[in-house]
Amino acid sequence: MSTALLTDRYELTMVQAALKSGRAEVPCVFETFARNLPSGRRFGVVAGVGRLVDSLQEFKFSNAELDFLAANDVVDAQTLDYLADFRFTGNISGYQEGELYFGRSPILTVEASFAEGVLIETLLLSIMNYDSAVASAAARMRFAAGDRYLAEMGARRANEHAAVAAARAAYIVGFDATSNLEAHRTYGIPSMGTSAHSFTLLYESEEAAFKAQLESMGTQTTLLVDTYDIDKAVGSAVELSGGQDRSRST
Repeated sequence: MSTALLTDRYELTMVQAALKSGRAEVPCVFETFARNLPSGRRFGVVAGVGRLVDSLQEFKFSNAELDFLAANDVVDAQTLDYLADFRFTGNISGYQEGELYFGRSPILTVEASFAEGVLIETLLLSIMNYDSAVASAAARMRFAAGDRYLAEMGARRANEHAAVAAARAAYIVGFDATSNLEAHRTYGIPSMGTSAHSFTLLYESEEAAFKAQLESMGTQTTLLVDTYDIDKAVGSAVELSGGQDRSRST
């Protein structure tokens, strides 16, 4: 699927104006950086570079995209001809994924013609801003957790595509697994998950729910102990699992 329309309209209208004035091919340098880090944050973590590389390979205007632009009078015929043959040929350099960055440090530098640079600008920023924000927050969680197991389960708090990107960013900084199956399939991130509160509520007691879950999944499963009565649930979980205390409140 083309990523060419994952951009802002003004990027294309700028190209149109630059083509008309003969300035579209002027060599330019664009830098991506964070102006300032949020209060209390000493560093950020770079993420999204790999996704950007993949997205740039699909940044091309097929007949479907060109027909859409023409039908909606987004750009003129000269610009459509330019876009029909567009492939990014510039150079991108910068930090690797997982490296730390600080305020005003250039995370990525794009060397390209003006037209090529602005065409990929929105895509670059949307990927790097989101992925780096998630990775930076996830890194703080990893430090706080120490060696304890960390699972990313944020799909319900993001749109369906952002959820996959977030799982990838969290894994880069040391999360152990994700609940998102598309992230598992696409990026090979280990997936995990057993049950939710709705499953426990299906039964008259946590003990009954645990019995059903253990019978299906064995004692390596995670039992959710905070639906009805936490103290009683923990006791039931330990007893039903044969003393293998794998209960974890989530």
